[in-house]
Amino acid sequence: MRPPLDANTVRKWGELYSNWGRWGNEDERGTLNFITPGCVLKACSLPRRGQVISCALPFDQDGPQSGVGGRHNPIHTMLADAGDALTGAQDHLPGGFRYADDAITMPLQCGTQWDALSHVYYDGLMYNGRDIRLVTSSGAQANSIDKLKHDVVGRGVLLDLPRVKQCRWLEDGTPIMPEDLDACAESLGVTIESGDILLVRTGMMTRCLEEQSWAGYCGGPAPGLSLYCARWLFDREIAAVATDTWGLEVRPNETPDCFQPLHMVSIRNTGMTFGEIFYLDDLARACAEDGNYAFLFAGAPLPITKAVGSPLNPLAIK
Repeated sequence: MRPPLDANTVRKWGELYSNWGRWGNEDERGTLNFITPGCVLKACSLPRRGQVISCALPFDQDGPQSGVGGRHNPIHTMLADAGDALTGAQDHLPGGFRYADDAITMPLQCGTQWDALSHVYYDGLMYNGRDIRLVTSSGAQANSIDKLKHDVVGRGVLLDLPRVKQCRWLEDGTPIMPEDLDACAESLGVTIESGDILLVRTGMMTRCLEEQSWAGYCGGPAPGLSLYCARWLFDREIAAVATDTWGLEVRPNETPDCFQPLHMVSIRNTGMTFGEIFYLDDLARACAEDGNYAFLFAGAPLPITKAVGSPLNPLAIK
């Protein structure tokens, strides 16, 4: 029997699984430091089929957001379209050549996205002991997402839990324990290595898309990683981890007095980049076809200055 989890556990494990100062007091990359040039070169040798698979959910008004936390789905606006050309609004351009232009308005974490190391904090400090007063209304002066613009490229590993457990999806509220991750990796014939970018499929997005309903997806009960995975992620030197859910970790949270406890330990203390709302079904099918669950992964964030998160189009190359 495992002991109950609470805010004291979060603070204790935060100290145990801390990487503060490991790469120097100025570090803002955290566990992405585990992806060495050698890791990147090794990952580049993995593709055999030349197949490129997107792990992004479309950025449109049919996305999962429901207003929780002020997040809304992307709003796409045309700044210029064929109507402008047909009505003569672009007749000042020579030679009959015309154009279209557009814009998008969206929270940076409304779709497939990375959390920056400035995304969460407690007791007045964020990753590497930086004061949270560095995150102001003008953005994050430290640990911002643009510091990772050269990163998140390396060996990707998919752990497809529904496939191993022989179900369509994990039920809401199902905690994924360290032993589940180990058993899944063993069953799929893949090893976990230092510097891996870990993608964990729960099937929750599969269910929502199949049922054509995002009800409860954002902030509601969900399968996800248990707080007990904090040590597993730390010990195995995982560079980044992402899931197909809204918040990566199991909900309701295992701690009655701490919101998103795994975020607090693994982002704030371990310095790990978290990804959420990843679409993993196409990748899961491709991995099942060739029996290979490791691949070259490229998922650099947009270099949005001082941002605490970023949308992206992550690519798995097999």
